[in-house]
Amino acid sequence: MFRWYRAVHVRVREELRDVFVFPTRECGKHCMQSACILYHVQREQHLGPGDFAERLEFCKWLNGSRELHRYILFADESQFNRDGVNNAHNSHVWADENPHATVESNFQRFSVTEWCAVLDDQLIGPFILEGRLTREAYLRFLQEELPRLLEYVPLNKRGRMYFQHDGAPPHSSREVRNFLNYGFPGRWIGRGGPHN
Repeated sequence: MFRWYRAVHVRVREELRDVFVFPTRECGKHCMQSACILYHVQREQHLGPGDFAERLEFCKWLNGSRELHRYILFADESQFNRDGVNNAHNSHVWADENPHATVESNFQRFSVTEWCAVLDDQLIGPFILEGRLTREAYLRFLQEELPRLLEYVPLNKRGRMYFQHDGAPPHSSREVRNFLNYGFPGRWIGRGGPHN
């Protein structure tokens, strides 16, 4: 798992190095020498009362086949702005005691949304989505760009592939669900799909 994460990390940095300034290792070295402790800023996703049962059912389904994970296209988007990556993995605070830190949001208008996926040991993308991610933009991406991105996936794997995405509002629109029901009949994972 670390291997593909590292590959995505390196590729995203290379692609965006002219747009953003990324922090250097010297910052961390200085803080470590000053006896500071690294605290991770926590973000919480709200879970509803029925979520536990749905997650348990999904785990049982996934554990039903030892090879199924090799055929799931795990997809997600990340948004970047001029301040850097809006991603909890990069939100750290160095301090000598826990500051109970929060993350401030800068409401800049400039941002880039990037889509990327992993299928078994293969990285698919990244692909920059223009503008704001809406149901129309996401549907257009699925119809026009995803087939091009999947050209190098072997046909036997593509024929058995499950498409997975999270529960972001553009992902669960009626138009997107209809498209996925047609393009991946019974083989997509997400809100309102055959596998939640």
